[in-house]
Amino acid sequence: MSLSLPHLSVGRSAGAAVLALAYTALTFGATLAPQPVAASEVFYRAELAQPVSEARTVAGGVAWFCKETTCVAGKGTSRPLRVCRSLAKEVGSIASFSAKGETLDEAKLATCNGE
Repeated sequence: MSLSLPHLSVGRSAGAAVLALAYTALTFGATLAPQPVAASEVFYRAELAQPVSEARTVAGGVAWFCKETTCVAGKGTSRPLRVCRSLAKEVGSIASFSAKGETLDEAKLATCNGE
């Protein structure tokens, strides 16, 4: 038995090797791809004024995962206001921002947004 692909005919053992190589490449790529932050690992949460076009971004030294107007990230090493300002530069105006469940007050949020 042989595996036939357009413009390619491969014997049984070579076909198995090709399939094994393809499977390895797919699973290895999935392992290395950035994974969304699990709900239990969310440290930063931002509600944006406008929906984002990119689902992933890096700002403030952390990887952000966004959907519509909500972005979440794991813990970083910078102060929350600095992380907020970095995120605002990447995604635009931020309506609310919290770190470890503590929400920035209106004055700090204005600073975050560059006001």
